[in-house]
Amino acid sequence: KMSSGAADLRQRKKQHCTESDKMAPEERNKEISKLGRSPKYLLIQRFAKLFFGCLAAVTSGMMYAVYLSTYHERKFWFSSRQELEREITFQGDSAIYYSFYKELLKAPSFERGVYELTHNNKTVSLKTINAVQQMTLYPELIASVLYQASGSEEVIEPVYFYIGIVFGLQGIYVTALFVTSWVMRMLTVAWFIINRTDTTRIDYSIPSRENWALPYFACQVAALTGYLKKNLNCSAEKFCYLLVSASTYTFMMMWEYSHYLLFVQAVSLFLLDSFALAQTEKVHEVYKIYLFSLFVGYLLQFENSALLVSPLLSLVAALMLSRCLQINMKKDTFMSRLLKIMYIYLVLTITVTLNFLLKMFVPHKENEHLLKFIEVKLGLNTTKNFTMNWLLCQESLQAPSQDFFLRLTQSSLLPFYILVLIICLFSVTQVVFRRICGEPLKETVKLEDGRIGERPEIVYHVIHTILLGCLAMCLEGMKYLWTPYVCMLAAFGVCSPELWMTLFKWLRLKAVHPILLALILSMAVPTIIGFSLWKEFFPRIMAELSELQEFYDPDTVELMTWIKRQAPVAAVFAGSPQLMGVIRLCTGWMVSSLPLYNDDDLLKRNENIYQIYSKRSAEDIYKILTSYKANFLIIEDSICNEVGPVKGCRVKDLLDIANGHVVCEEGDSYAYSKYGRFCHEIKMNYSPYVNYFTRVYWNRSYFVYRINTVISFQS
Repeated sequence: KMSSGAADLRQRKKQHCTESDKMAPEERNKEISKLGRSPKYLLIQRFAKLFFGCLAAVTSGMMYAVYLSTYHERKFWFSSRQELEREITFQGDSAIYYSFYKELLKAPSFERGVYELTHNNKTVSLKTINAVQQMTLYPELIASVLYQASGSEEVIEPVYFYIGIVFGLQGIYVTALFVTSWVMRMLTVAWFIINRTDTTRIDYSIPSRENWALPYFACQVAALTGYLKKNLNCSAEKFCYLLVSASTYTFMMMWEYSHYLLFVQAVSLFLLDSFALAQTEKVHEVYKIYLFSLFVGYLLQFENSALLVSPLLSLVAALMLSRCLQINMKKDTFMSRLLKIMYIYLVLTITVTLNFLLKMFVPHKENEHLLKFIEVKLGLNTTKNFTMNWLLCQESLQAPSQDFFLRLTQSSLLPFYILVLIICLFSVTQVVFRRICGEPLKETVKLEDGRIGERPEIVYHVIHTILLGCLAMCLEGMKYLWTPYVCMLAAFGVCSPELWMTLFKWLRLKAVHPILLALILSMAVPTIIGFSLWKEFFPRIMAELSELQEFYDPDTVELMTWIKRQAPVAAVFAGSPQLMGVIRLCTGWMVSSLPLYNDDDLLKRNENIYQIYSKRSAEDIYKILTSYKANFLIIEDSICNEVGPVKGCRVKDLLDIANGHVVCEEGDSYAYSKYGRFCHEIKMNYSPYVNYFTRVYWNRSYFVYRINTVISFQS
C-alpha cells in the first residue's frame, strides 16, 4: 500500500491522538479568534448541538417503536385475542423461533432449557438437532434470560415482552440511521417510515433473524462512520472503536448470514483503503475486529464451520498477507501508484485461493444450496430439482418489480438518492484521479473547497450503497438491506452544504456567493421535502394507525384446537413446512419437517413431504410418510387448489416438473401420469386411498388423515 512500513504505521497511529491533543488548543484559539467568540460560548454551542441531536435521535427511535407497536395492535387486534389466536399470527420460520422461546420459559432452569435445545429430539421426528446452532437462537436465549431475570413474569405476558424487544431494536435501528446521517435527522426517519414496506420485514415476520440483527449492524455502521472521520479526538475515536467491536460481534451472533453482509462491508473498506482515501491503520483495525468476531463466533457457535469457509475470513486474511508483502513500498512514488492495480489483483487472487483451500480442508455442508441457486439464477445451469425451482420462484429471490421503484419515486426518495449519489460519485472519482496523479489529500476539508469526495466516511457510504444496490437489483429480498441506507444517504446529501458546494464548484457559480447559497439550499431543500412528505403521507400514516384491520383465521384456530384436544401426545404430524411451524408453536406436537432452508436433510424432507400434492400413488406417499414415523397427514386446500400468480411456480407444477409428469415441447405442456393428484384423490374416499389413510377431521381449509398402521386391501 502507500504506507512506508509497519513501524511507520504504528508510529503514526500512536502520534495521531497525542498530536491532535497538543494541537487542539492552538487550533481552537485560532478558530475562536477568527469567529470572535469566547471559549465558554463555543463550548455551550457544541454541547447544545450534541444534546439536542442526541435527544432528537432517541426521540425518533422511541416514536418509531411506539408506532410499530400501535400498528401491530391495530392490525392483529392483539390485546383482545386469546393466546392461541396470537400465536397464529407468527407464520413459517417465525413460529419456530418463538416456539423455542416458549420452551425456554417452560424449562425448570435456564441451563436445562439450553441443554434441551442443543440436544433437541422433540421437534422433528427421527432427528436430533442442535437448535441453538442450526437456527441461531441466541436472540431467544437473551430474551428468555431478560424476561426471567427482570422479574417480568407478573408484569407482562411473554409474547408482549418478546415483540417489545424486537420493536425496541427497530427503534435503535432508526436511531442509528439518524446518528449516521446526523445532519438530516428527521428526513431519514420520515423516508424510512414512509417506505416501511421496502425497508423492513417487521410487518409480517417479527421474530426473523434479520429483525434482531440489522439494528446492531446499523449501530456498527454509525460507529464506523464516526471512526473513519479525520481529525477525530482520542476519546471519540476510542468510543467509536469499542462500539464497532461490540456491535460487529453481536451482529455476527444474531444472524447466520451476517458474515456475508460484513464481507460486502469489508470490500467497501478495501476499495476505500486501496486508493488511500482513509487512514490505513484505521481500516486495518476494523479488519482485526472482523478476525476477532469470526474467531469468538466460531467458538461460541459450537465450532460453526460456515465462519471458517466464509468469504469474509478469506478476504481479511488475504488483505493481511498482501500488506506484509508490500510493507516496504515507498508511498506516493510512481511505482507505488503503478502497482496499485497489481495490489488489487493480488488481494483478489489470494482471497479466491484461500477460500478454495479452506473449503477443501474444512468439512462443511453449510449453504451449499446457495451456490447451486446462484448458478441457476445467473443462467449457468438448469435444473428440474423441486427445492431449487421453488426457491427461484420466491418473491424475495427474484429481481425487484417495477412497483418497488415506483414506490421509492412517489416518496421522492429515489430521485434525490440518484442526485446525491451522482454528485458524490463524481467527486470521489476526482479525488481518486488526483491521488493517482500524486496529489496528497487535504488534512482538513473546508466548506469552500467543495470536495465532499475527500471525506473518508462519505466515500465508504458511497461504495457500500453501490454494492448493496447491485445486490438489491438482483434479489428483491436484498432491498431490506439497501433501502435504509438509501434513506440515510439521500437525506444526508440534500441537507449537506458540502454537497451543494461541490456542485457549485463544478458549475463555477459566480452570480451568487456559493457558500451562502449552499447553506441556504441545505436548509431550504430538506424543509420543502419534509413539508411535502408531511402533507402527502402523514394523513396516510395516521389513517393506518386508526384503522382497525381484521386478521382472523378460524379454520387454523379450529385445527389447532382439535390437535390439542384429540391428537395423542406422541403423534407426529406431516404437511407443508409452513403449517408445521405453526403446529409446533401452537400445540407443541412433533412434526416431520420445518420451514428452514439451511439444512440439506430438512430440505430433502420438505421436498418428500410436499409429494402429497403430486401425481403419485397412495402407496408411494404412504411409504414416504411412514419413513418419517408420521401419524397424521394434513392436506391444505389452498395448496392443492392453488392458483399461482406466476406461471409454473405453484407447488404442484414444480412437483410435476421434478417428477417428470409434465413435458414441455415448443411452448406446450403435456401432462401424463397413471395416477391422479394425491391431494384430490384422497378426498374421494375410495380404494386404495382409504386402505392407507382415514379421514379424522376436516374444515373448509384443512383435511386431516390418520396414517393407518394396519393396512386393509379390501376394495
